[in-house]
This record gives sequence, structure tokens and C-alpha cells, in this order.
Amino acid sequence: MSRLILRAAALLLDMDGTLVHSTGEVETVWRLWCRRHRLAPEPVLAICHGVRSREVIRTLTPQLDLAQEVALLDELEVHHTGQAEALSGARTLLASLPTERWALVTSASQRVARHRLLSAGLPLPTLLVGADDVVNGKPDPEPYLLAAERLGVAAADCLVFEDAPAGIISALRAGCTVVQVGGRQRLDPGVSALIQDWRQVSMVESDDGLQLTLLT
Repeated sequence: MSRLILRAAALLLDMDGTLVHSTGEVETVWRLWCRRHRLAPEPVLAICHGVRSREVIRTLTPQLDLAQEVALLDELEVHHTGQAEALSGARTLLASLPTERWALVTSASQRVARHRLLSAGLPLPTLLVGADDVVNGKPDPEPYLLAAERLGVAAADCLVFEDAPAGIISALRAGCTVVQVGGRQRLDPGVSALIQDWRQVSMVESDDGLQLTLLT
């Protein structure tokens, strides 16, 4: 393995697939939703990862009541998913991060995100940008631009960790440096590094920000 050193004013972290193993849970919820509406799950599962539920609904079932279906999906998320599992090393890294230097940026709602983090035994961030906080979700840059603004730093000075194409595109469009979590190859040529879990990351704080060492 080689060492890569990256510096940032703050970290912006995705949740599903980045901090928490949740691919199975996400797909379980969407299958339940499809069953309720007598829909084939395959088209939904092909586009649901890394984007807000409302984008999936608008794309595939625009005839349904959007607010009602978003609320239903949140209920299914909270009541029909099991114990969440954190990615290896995530707890250690988050425990070492100064609260003012990181934010969670997720396509899940605030309610679902907090439920999943607590279930996985991960700390809740001071700043959480969820599906309900933006007009345009990933892959639009708005979620990452908003998180950087609320932390009081430039997006270009933020380091993003993401696992899904929509999130990677969102972060790159916002001007952030992006590290991909998981996968055998980079999903976008703009990705700066690829890791499998947080055991490959160590962090030290300095007066001007964070210095991260990645084993890649």
C-alpha cells in the first residue's frame, strides 16, 4: 500500500455505504414499498442508491402523492430495518474528529439518518444535511455546498467521503476533493483516492485544519 496525505478544513461524510453498511436495508425498504404498490422492484433498485426517495418517486411513479410516499418510506426505514453495522474504523475516526470540523451529508431524511447512526453506535453530528434540508438532492451540488456554508468553510477546502455515483458527482460539482469508499475501481476520474473502510484512514488536527493519511 502507498500513503496519500490530504489536508482539509473539514470533512463532509455520506452515510449509507460510507459510514454504515446499509445496501441490504435500503433495498429491503424499497422492495416493501414496491410490493405495496404492485411494482416491479428492478427499475427502483437500479436508481435508488445515493439519491433521495423523492427523486426515485418523481422519476418512476409521478402519479403518486409525493409527500405521502416519502413519509411512508421513512416509516418503512425506521420500522423494517435491523441493527445497522458501522464500517470498520468508522467509530474510531468519528470519535477523534472535532465536532465543528465535520458534517453528515445524506440523501436520507433527518429522522432516518439519526435512527441509522444511533442503531450503528455512531455519534450524531452537530451538523446534518439531509433530504429535507435541500431543494435539489444529489447529484446536484446543493447538499455539499450547503454543508460547507453552514460549517463556515469553502467547499474547495472540504474533503468528501462517498460511495455512490450520485454523491460523488454532487461533491465534485461542489468543488470538493472526493475519496471513494468501497468498490474495485474509481467511479469517476475526479476521485482522488479509493479506500475500502476507515481502517485505512488516520487523522491529526492542526491549527489550520485536518491532515489525513490514507493507505491506498
